[in-house]
Amino acid sequence: MARKVGILTGGGDCPGLNAVIRAVSKSLILQNNIKVIGFEDGFDGLIFRKTVDLTYDAVSGILQTGGTILGTSNKANPFRHAIEKNGKLEYVDKSKEVLAYIEELQLEALVCIGGDGTMAISKQMIEMGVPIVGVPKTIDNDIFHTDMTFGYDTAVTIAAEAIDRIHTTAQSHHRIMLVEVMGRYAGWLTLAAGIAGGADIILLPEIDYNLDVVCDRCLERSRKGRRFSIIAVSEGAKPINGNRVVSRVIKDSPDQIRLGGIAIKLGNDIEDQTGLETRATVLGHLQRGGSPTPFDRILATRYGVAAAELVGKRQYNEMVALRGNEIVSVPIRDVGGKTRTVPLDSPLIHTAEAVGTSMGI
Repeated sequence: MARKVGILTGGGDCPGLNAVIRAVSKSLILQNNIKVIGFEDGFDGLIFRKTVDLTYDAVSGILQTGGTILGTSNKANPFRHAIEKNGKLEYVDKSKEVLAYIEELQLEALVCIGGDGTMAISKQMIEMGVPIVGVPKTIDNDIFHTDMTFGYDTAVTIAAEAIDRIHTTAQSHHRIMLVEVMGRYAGWLTLAAGIAGGADIILLPEIDYNLDVVCDRCLERSRKGRRFSIIAVSEGAKPINGNRVVSRVIKDSPDQIRLGGIAIKLGNDIEDQTGLETRATVLGHLQRGGSPTPFDRILATRYGVAAAELVGKRQYNEMVALRGNEIVSVPIRDVGGKTRTVPLDSPLIHTAEAVGTSMGI
């Protein structure tokens, strides 16, 4: 009987997803003659039985395309499936039905491409007996046991370019310009983009900022004739003894909190305290869209090939990861449900501070 493997993309979209789908599928087909079945819209494809055959031709020509041809969902969870009953939202466990469907399809394993939430669900499915290979995906770069996720380089490039463009209007109008960057509770994206874009102040979720220090830096620059300042602020940043800014709450999502708006709040706080004119730009989903950078295309392809090799060897329940320049694998049980944040002794923080960038403290 021919071997069959399923593949899905979970969580938010990310540049490089199609490159992984292509690499996994082509490698499995060419190297092991394995049939590949794609599940549409993440784990929803397992719940609602939505599949597509990923033939060699079906995955050709998608390397440079953003998004995912399979679709994705950051709400789908077989263990906590949201349904509306009598006008109220309830949650039911669909995991046994999903397991039966996997057995019905005679799948040998699943390749799950996603972030910490996807890996957490994968961990639960492994405990039910489903063999899984994981591929780390997120622009936030916050997955445990890997030095870098695909999608991160593209997002850094987009955010850094945005900061570059903000510079000229900041100089022209002598304003304090705040650029809000994604990343949730990890500051990797903001830190890298801030350094690359030459931000004067970088504010991270890992370091609660002091508003007085931020205002003093802006005033100091103004007194010295530098009549503008650029602040790169992570969506998860917050002031000392303050709270993160929540843009909305999604009740039927596993991660219900959606952060956003700190740049607008902080800009108002700075203007009130200093009298300096401020403007805020929230980059939002712009950072997740479009074609992946060459670096991310290569990393995604390396991850996809490595994942296919694990399937070929029947080495399951592992996630491929980057250590230095080497692709390795780590147990999914050590990854799921954890967040890799920027350590306070990070060389990147030292680099930023060494050239005079303020971290808000």
